[in-house]
Amino acid sequence: MTCLVGNHRTERGGDRKTSAMVPTMIRRRTALQKEVINEIKALVNNKIDIMADMSDEDVKELIASVVLEKSREFYLSIAEKQEIVEFIFNSMRRLDILQPLIDDTSITEIMVNGPDNIFIERAGRIHKLDIGFESEEKLEDIIQSIVSKANRMVNEASPIVDARLKDGSRVNVVLKPIALDGPVMTIRKFPDKPITMEDLTEWGFITEEGAEFLKKLVQARYNIFICGGAGSGKTTLLNALSNFIPEDERVITIEDAAELQIKGVKNLVRLETRNENTEGKGRITIRDLIKTALRMRPERIIVGEVRGEEALDMLQAMNTGHDGSLSTGHGNSPKDMLSRLETMVLSAASMPLQAIRQQIVSAIEIIVHLARMKDKSRKTLEITEVAGIKEGEIILNPLFVFDYGEEDDSRMQCGNNPKEPEKVTGTLKRTGNEMVRTWKLKAAGIKL
Repeated sequence: MTCLVGNHRTERGGDRKTSAMVPTMIRRRTALQKEVINEIKALVNNKIDIMADMSDEDVKELIASVVLEKSREFYLSIAEKQEIVEFIFNSMRRLDILQPLIDDTSITEIMVNGPDNIFIERAGRIHKLDIGFESEEKLEDIIQSIVSKANRMVNEASPIVDARLKDGSRVNVVLKPIALDGPVMTIRKFPDKPITMEDLTEWGFITEEGAEFLKKLVQARYNIFICGGAGSGKTTLLNALSNFIPEDERVITIEDAAELQIKGVKNLVRLETRNENTEGKGRITIRDLIKTALRMRPERIIVGEVRGEEALDMLQAMNTGHDGSLSTGHGNSPKDMLSRLETMVLSAASMPLQAIRQQIVSAIEIIVHLARMKDKSRKTLEITEVAGIKEGEIILNPLFVFDYGEEDDSRMQCGNNPKEPEKVTGTLKRTGNEMVRTWKLKAAGIKL
C-alpha cells in the first residue's frame, strides 16, 4: 500500500514553524494526492447529484464513506482520514482552504494575494503559508460565495467590494483588472468575545490612568475621534470605549461593513452601506445613513470610519445635539488627522477653510492617536484635546503623550532572534497640561 499523507513534505520546503500552523492536507499536495482527492470529490459529487437535498451532516457522512472505501487502496491513519474528510467538506460546502484559518482563533488577519500566495497575521507577526487554491477559478468561486451571502456584488465592472462573514469578520476583495496578479482578498477577523478596556491595559495598549480618563470622557458625553494607521487598533479601542456608554441610551452605528461589537447598549440600531445593484441603482452611502440616522432620534452616533465626503455629515451630526459620538479615521498624528478632515470636508462642499475648522473644533473635542510600533505591538501614543482656534489655526492641547523612555541597549529582544526589533518599553504619561473644555465633566458631576 502507498502512504498518501504520512510522509508528506512541503514542495517549497518552507520553515517548519509556518508549515505547522495549518493541517497537512491544506498545504501543497503532490500530484498523487491531488489525483486521489479529486477522485474522492468526483465520487461524492456523483452521489449527491443522484440524491435529494442533503444537509451538511449527510454530505460529511457521504465523504467519510467514500474516504473509507478509498483507504483500502491507500493506507491512511484515522487522523489522516478525518483530515481528508474535513478538507473535502470545506472545499464543497464551506470556504475551502481558508476555513481552517478562519476557525483558528489565534489568527487575526488572512491575506490572499492571488490563488497561490497566502499570508496570515498571528500575534502581530505575518507568516507566509505553504498553501494555495486549486486554481484561480476556485478562489473566484469562494469570493463570489462570500460577497453574495453579504448581499454584495463584485465583478470586472465593479472590482472592489467590502463585505463580511457570518461571524462578523471584515472582508475586502479586489479583482482583475485592478489586481494584476489575480484576485486579492483580505479578511480581518474579530474575537468572539469583545475586547474590553481591561484587556487593553493588560496588554500594554493603554495605561490604567489613560483608560480611566477616556472612560470619564465617554460618560460625560465628549465627542471622541480615534486616529491611527491601518491595523493600529482603532476599531478595537472604539469597541472598548462603547462599553462605557450607559445602557439606556439610544445609539446608532454606521459602517461600510459591520464590524463593531457593541454589547452593553440595549437600544442599539446598526446600519450598513450598500453597493449599487446590477442596474447601477440602489447604492446607499455613509452620507445617506448619517442623514437617515438623524431622523431616528439618536443620542449618540458612532461612525465606524470616515474616509471622504461623509466627514462633513459626521461633523454636522456631532454639532446638532448628539454629544458623546465616536468615530475613527486614518491619520499619522492628531494634526495630520485634522488636515485630512479638512480635505474630506472640502471634497463634499465648497466652504471657506476657516468655516471648516470652526466646524471641526465645535464637533470634535478629543483625539486619540494610536500606532503600531516597531515590535508589532499596538500603543496609544497621544490623547489630545481640541482646545479651540487661535489666529485661524486649530489649537491642540496634549493631555497624555507616549514617553519612549531612555534608550537602553540591554532592552529585552522579541524572542531569541537578534534580527527582530527591540520591544518598545515606553508608556503613556500625563503631560501636566490642564484640560480647557471641562464644562461637560462639570455638568455630569465627574472629576478628573
